[in-house]
Amino acid sequence: MDKIINISKPLIFQQNEIRRVWFNEQWYFSVVDIIQVLTQQNDYQKARKYWNKLKGRLILEGNQSVTNCHHLKFMAKDGKYYITDGANIETILRLIQSVPSPKAEPLKLWLAKIGYERIQEINDPEIALNRSRDLWKKHGRPEMWIQQRMMGQETRNKLTDYWNENGVKKGVEFAILTNIIHQEWTELSVQKHKSIKNLDKSQNLRDHMNEAELILTALVELSTRQIAQSMESKGLNQNKIPAKKGGQIAKNARLELEQKTGKKVISAQNFLELENRKK
Repeated sequence: MDKIINISKPLIFQQNEIRRVWFNEQWYFSVVDIIQVLTQQNDYQKARKYWNKLKGRLILEGNQSVTNCHHLKFMAKDGKYYITDGANIETILRLIQSVPSPKAEPLKLWLAKIGYERIQEINDPEIALNRSRDLWKKHGRPEMWIQQRMMGQETRNKLTDYWNENGVKKGVEFAILTNIIHQEWTELSVQKHKSIKNLDKSQNLRDHMNEAELILTALVELSTRQIAQSMESKGLNQNKIPAKKGGQIAKNARLELEQKTGKKVISAQNFLELENRKK
């Protein structure tokens, strides 16, 4: 979870903008943007109505592609975020088959290239890290913040690697342990922490943390992994124990820092305003 930031400049396909967001560890594309390309329709609202009709027909036909779409927030031209349907490459390729269009084949090839680039990133994580660094810079993140964010991600990856190798299932079980850790050191759920920063569920909390939040998040995940290794924890239930112990270590550090500085570590700061100014 939370591998890469969830914002990106729109991709360009034959002078058409196609928006995407990072969700569930993969890129999700705006379905309406894809429909605009296929129907060669410049009017966004007409493309949206076309998609709504097509979606209704596919549901009646029992087409599973529609159920694989997610309601996600994409940035509109006015700089604000609105909920619309998003789908991963696999689902988009299936939806393309439902729209007769001369743009279908070129669009398939274009999406296949994007999928190939994703495979390259999996085989060589440095490619993804460099892309993330460049994107953070474009959105105005300070160099020190970028270093801390990347250090924290490496710590997170080592923890999830341990979980994965020791019987914890990706997805729900990863999320359960992550929330236990977060609840312990912040005394807030992940969702509550996002709410304080005015973020929605599709936005990556770590991408809007301040310096202290990032460092303590890295501390809690380092502590959790090392305690789990020493206890040889297996499966979800056993790993809940080191999750709580690791969380307590970071909580104590947070409380002591707050006492010494007189300032709260958890803040309402996010980078959305900065990003909008950059755009």
